[in-house]
Amino acid sequence: MTLRIDIGGLPSERLRFAVSPLAELTAMLHVLAEPGHHPRLAGWAGDVRAGLRPELAERLREAEFLWRSSRADFLVPARPRPTLAEELDEVDRIDDETYVTAALVTTCGSNRIHFGAPSPLTDATARERALDLAQARGALQEAFAERLLADPAAVRARVRQTLEQCAEAFFDAAWTGVAVRLATDLRLKSDLLEHQGIGAALASVSGAVALAPDGNRIIVDKLQDNATAARGTGVTFLPSVFGRPHLVVIHAPGWQPVVQYPVAEASPSEPVSLETVTRRLEALAHPVRLRLLRTLARGPHTTGELADAWGLSPPEVSRHLAVLRRAGLLTTRRQGRYVRYTVDLPGLTALGADLLAAVLR
Repeated sequence: MTLRIDIGGLPSERLRFAVSPLAELTAMLHVLAEPGHHPRLAGWAGDVRAGLRPELAERLREAEFLWRSSRADFLVPARPRPTLAEELDEVDRIDDETYVTAALVTTCGSNRIHFGAPSPLTDATARERALDLAQARGALQEAFAERLLADPAAVRARVRQTLEQCAEAFFDAAWTGVAVRLATDLRLKSDLLEHQGIGAALASVSGAVALAPDGNRIIVDKLQDNATAARGTGVTFLPSVFGRPHLVVIHAPGWQPVVQYPVAEASPSEPVSLETVTRRLEALAHPVRLRLLRTLARGPHTTGELADAWGLSPPEVSRHLAVLRRAGLLTTRRQGRYVRYTVDLPGLTALGADLLAAVLR
């Protein structure tokens, strides 16, 4: 499945490589929320969590779904600024309806659900739907959604304050070294773009990003089968040290396309037995099971959510999940009346960095 970004007729200068402090802070927050996705950064994540004040740790917990399985679009800017403060000022300029819609996005399978019109801020039916979706994702997300819909200004201010506290707690200390690595990658990409063209620059971003043969589309290997256009606005590429193995793409209607790509090296894999490899590869050989696994890599989901996302019957989903679970690729956890499945990251990591990166993209 692919995401296609139409760049037909786009001037070359509208394909931009830039550095974003806010996007890199968001990548760091994702590492803290999902350390299993980033084994090479486990030590850093452990040190940061150990040093967090309890109040900040609780703030991060209450809003972590903004960066855990999917990034809120306003956290990955299309027009980066030199400082985190300037980028947060840009976020403050977004109107409440746009901000709330992005914050309430629920990622499940190929569906990136936006509430559109009517707005959940003004329409009772849309509000109820938003709260139902949030409830299915857990009590924390439900509570956040309720607060956001009741008082957007207060929640927006609290999120900004939380990000500013993160800068003081760990981001500023890490940013100096990170910025050097990002600037180095930026120079390499800009040189490729200038001297060898768009195709070479895209190929250097990731093996999952390519220029279509007609030169009019950027093709990205993602879980979504979707399309967007960059006419008049352009496409922004943001390198990330903390983002590996994820390839984050902002493509929702109304937002300029942004691709955040990793610059760090992949970690070596641990060997596993041939029997285990065979059983897991057989489980992954079915396209539906691979699609379900990629969905679950974004966060825990119930059988019903997976069935709705992919147009399958719950029994069919259950059969596929059972195969993946027997192969040691899934775990389950009951929360109230919901049973949520999630990827067993150690089991997946043991199969190799390339497979891990492909599933987690």
